[in-house]
Amino acid sequence: MALFSSLTPVIIAVICICLAVLWNHRSKARGEKRVSSRPWVDEDLQDKTELLGNENAGDFLEELEEQHIPYLPPRYSEDEMIRRVNEFYQLMNARRSVRFFSEEMVPREVIDSVIRTAGTAPSGAHTEPWTFVVLQDPETKHQIRAIIEEEEEINYKKRMGNKWVSDIKKLRTNWIKDYMDTAPYLILVFKQIYGILPAGKKTHYYNEISVSISCGILLAALQNAGLVTVTTTPLNCGPRVRVTLGRPANEKLLLLLPVGYPATDATVPDIKRKPLDEIMVFV
Repeated sequence: MALFSSLTPVIIAVICICLAVLWNHRSKARGEKRVSSRPWVDEDLQDKTELLGNENAGDFLEELEEQHIPYLPPRYSEDEMIRRVNEFYQLMNARRSVRFFSEEMVPREVIDSVIRTAGTAPSGAHTEPWTFVVLQDPETKHQIRAIIEEEEEINYKKRMGNKWVSDIKKLRTNWIKDYMDTAPYLILVFKQIYGILPAGKKTHYYNEISVSISCGILLAALQNAGLVTVTTTPLNCGPRVRVTLGRPANEKLLLLLPVGYPATDATVPDIKRKPLDEIMVFV
């Protein structure tokens, strides 16, 4: 018993040393794991084109670097700037969400141009992760309408809750989407969550933000052309719509826009927009 008591400090010291060594080893392992991890990139989106951790990354970057060219946009006088921004504001302030469309056909060239304009949006690493599917065929439009109405009825009655239904009641909207048959075009905006290369997947950074910016430019282009639309976000419809349209698995439906001229008897809710002092903070 006395022998054990005399050895107790030694045993405690040995245990402490072992715990210290073990703790140090685990800390190093965690540090290495943190260095090699990339929490902001989904694991299934990583590909061989990423350069982090590559010893020759600097040389590779030089090879990939885009050629830079002079950029000299027009510079306007202060009076001209103020005139232009106010004119553009008045144009966009007249934009409304319209659910009543004329069946009159819009020239194809106009649709091509507004899509081309939407494609000028900035994107993460210039990956341009968007696909705009334009539907004109009446049968295909009706198929998409059937899918969306089926899911939207469930959304209104079960998924979204009473508060959502109450909040939009004043807008007189429901799951019936007559305009999807009436409007001459449906534009379905897909985000490409990754690109497809011969060697595998290509990461599309910030794909949803990039495509959302593109959609904003598309709305402005439609307004500038004198056309109307209403933004539709088809909850739970994406997979069925994608399969129906034969789109690849890397594309996810983000937005649906019926596009055309307003009906002669079209109406919109009499709503007001927030004043500047409620949406801007100037520091």
